[in-house]
Amino acid sequence: MAHIILKRSSFFHNLDIIAATCGSKEKIALVLKDNAYGHGLIEMATLAAQYGITRAVVRHVHEAKRVAEYFEYILILADTTYAPNPKFHYTLNALEDIDKLPAQCNVELKVDTGMHRNGIDARELEEAFTRIAQRKLRLKGLFSHHRSADTLSSEWFWQRHCFEKIKAQAKTLHQRHSHEPLACHISNSAALFREGACNDAMVRVGIAAYGVLELDATLTMPPLQPVLSLYAEKISSRVLRPHERIGYNGTYTATENHDAATYNIGYADGFMRCYAPQFRTPEGIAVLGRISMDNSSFDTTKETLLLFDDARVAARAGGTITYEVLSALKADLQRHIV
Repeated sequence: MAHIILKRSSFFHNLDIIAATCGSKEKIALVLKDNAYGHGLIEMATLAAQYGITRAVVRHVHEAKRVAEYFEYILILADTTYAPNPKFHYTLNALEDIDKLPAQCNVELKVDTGMHRNGIDARELEEAFTRIAQRKLRLKGLFSHHRSADTLSSEWFWQRHCFEKIKAQAKTLHQRHSHEPLACHISNSAALFREGACNDAMVRVGIAAYGVLELDATLTMPPLQPVLSLYAEKISSRVLRPHERIGYNGTYTATENHDAATYNIGYADGFMRCYAPQFRTPEGIAVLGRISMDNSSFDTTKETLLLFDDARVAARAGGTITYEVLSALKADLQRHIV
């Protein structure tokens, strides 16, 4: 069966760099949403706990439940389905969310600082704090999300400035209703390395922890190491003769006698159709013809084939982004930690 190898040493190496940059590993909140960007939710939660990470970020409550034993704090980004657990912090993405959660529930208010996707408008801030207090929710944090931290432009500075203004206003409002501290955070992976420090309560790191951060060439790239490698096993092999074509619609035509083999991976596994025909493995082995649902053919007869050990290379072959390459990898692929 096609499978994934996860390198513990690379993951810990990346966390060392992140911890050194933000000041301590206590400030790291590891983003585990969408099956830990395809790496495996439980696998990466286990490794994170071994390293000493105590904070996690997930998308849904069901993810939070699965990793609750590994962390002290879990931020749930996009689900107001209540499950009683003092570790869970629910995101309020809109004013309407305030009425969806019960009293004494831990919540964090998301504010829109320019991405215009989720989060309340800054002009709604006072109303939000008043309604949160009326509902007796426990407001634990205030956060936002960068839209262009990986790109060299003024937008990172502008958005950070917007967040600082909102933070000041929010802390004043918070003091009217609560004596608890308000944890504020905005930095993602790219923003952390743009800033070179963390002056907020925490940083939400995902793609950097997995070692495949991408930044504009003019920005300094930290020496991170990819954690995930994808492998496939040979199903069958044959000798292609001149003019024989392989796969659906025969898009590859042999020009000479050469060996070829079919491997047990395809787009149903997350090895995307858009990779063909330009995809090459790290050893320079070419894909032959179209990638189909469960099969892909290559110019080799190796028993086990390393497809990629750096998702950024696969992303370039497919004309897409690393996030899509990784999150496409199906949960039922076997994952092994080495």
